[in-house]
Amino acid sequence: MTTSPQNWMRAERLDADRAAAAVHARTGVRLVVEGPCAGGEVGAAYVRWPDGRRSVLKSRPGARIEELRAGPLAVCEVLGARGYPCPSTELALQVDGAAVLVQQLLPGAPLELLDHHGLDQALALNESQSGLLAGRADIASMNLHLLDDGPGYCLHEPLRRHSRRGAALEHRIRSLGADHPPRLAGDHVVHQDFHHGNLLAVDGTVTGVIDWDGAGRGDRRFDLVTLRFGLHAQEQPPGVVRRLDGILDALPEDVLRPCWAHMSLRMTDWAVRHFAPGEVEHWMDLAEQRL
Repeated sequence: MTTSPQNWMRAERLDADRAAAAVHARTGVRLVVEGPCAGGEVGAAYVRWPDGRRSVLKSRPGARIEELRAGPLAVCEVLGARGYPCPSTELALQVDGAAVLVQQLLPGAPLELLDHHGLDQALALNESQSGLLAGRADIASMNLHLLDDGPGYCLHEPLRRHSRRGAALEHRIRSLGADHPPRLAGDHVVHQDFHHGNLLAVDGTVTGVIDWDGAGRGDRRFDLVTLRFGLHAQEQPPGVVRRLDGILDALPEDVLRPCWAHMSLRMTDWAVRHFAPGEVEHWMDLAEQRL
């Protein structure tokens, strides 16, 4: 028997009006909510400052501002100093149990599909993340959560209880986790959600990379695995998936398999809790290709 998504905790989506009201109450700044940003599973909204400038409003339930400043926000500061196209954070405050962020609005729109030119740009951006956090042991390395639950994602129990197939997949993930370190080694910047929907572009030229909420230190090649999972959501231009698969095939097994296991857990667990049963099978099909 498979379980219904309604049986499991779902991610809390952004209430933009409430978050903007909290910003006003704590800072005196009145942000006008213009509407939701496209895409994303938790949500972001366009807001306008009193001087007319536009930005993006986000909220992270369960997060602490001090943790973000020591992790993702510190990563973005490093990237910004190197000219990498990531948004700056213009305001950050704690609102009860959530971290509320107002970030720079970068030009461009999310890529709907990734063609070969887009893949070239994604690979170049990923390469530029190499070694940027050398000497920054203060920035935490990425936890793969192969043996434990992540903070609202990578939950083991929903997958384990979903079906026999899900239980078998979760067992393989845990077995692989027992044979590998719990955290990614390396001093590269890791975005952790580097899929083509988080690449902004104008006329096919990438202008920004957004959604750095989970960024940390580790092996940048993790982001290539994330990119591959992102391409599985819909049909892509001919040859793009095959080309990226060829790059992944050349990765060392001790890099590829733990990263693949993390993304397999992340996407299948999320599908169990948020999507229809057919979507779960869709992600299991991909997960089982390399596990």
